[in-house]
Amino acid sequence: MLNRIYDWIDDRIDITPIWRDVADHEVPEHVNPAYHFSAFVYCFGGLTFFITVIQVLSGMFLTMYYVPDIVNAWNSVYYLQHDVAAGLIVRGMHHWGASLVVVMMFLHTLRVFFTGSYKAPRELNWVVGVLLFLVMLGLAFTGYLLPWDMKALFATKVGLDIAESVPFVGEWIKTLLAGDEEIIGAQTLTRFFAIHVFFLPAALFVLMAVHFIMIRRQGISGPL
Repeated sequence: MLNRIYDWIDDRIDITPIWRDVADHEVPEHVNPAYHFSAFVYCFGGLTFFITVIQVLSGMFLTMYYVPDIVNAWNSVYYLQHDVAAGLIVRGMHHWGASLVVVMMFLHTLRVFFTGSYKAPRELNWVVGVLLFLVMLGLAFTGYLLPWDMKALFATKVGLDIAESVPFVGEWIKTLLAGDEEIIGAQTLTRFFAIHVFFLPAALFVLMAVHFIMIRRQGISGPL
């Protein structure tokens, strides 16, 4: 049955060459742990992508229950953790995954730097990687406020004060993030939610696509 469905689709859009190109792609020997133990450092990028997928899937689940307003935000998180089946587990995965993905991306960046993988012809991919790192940090920061507890409020206040201290554009950045309110309130929570769920993920997906396309075309850099 499945073979017939596959053959029907393949006859119309010819998908076999697409997945065969991916499946038959040869992995360089220097990034294969079966040949070199040091090749494990080349796994940081793949692990970062794996954790990112978990973050996206768990985040989609969380948005089904989260209410982004100052009256119901904390209560919706409490309900998710205590009354929804597996809610505590999924929220825990998203919470700890947010820290873990930043750590893995930092380790991946260090590997790229110390192995010279940012050099020609991969300079543009290095720039895209740095932008990905900044987007991921933005996701971690904007997501921190969403539980709407005291720790989130004080941490966000510190972050907004740091943003405001940026020369020339600090006030504009703070207004963009927090709105016109003097204190953290409804506008801030709504904007953080929109940035966290819509704007930054859109940028993340575009940059990841560009990153993977360039890796595919340029190949994985060799060892020093």
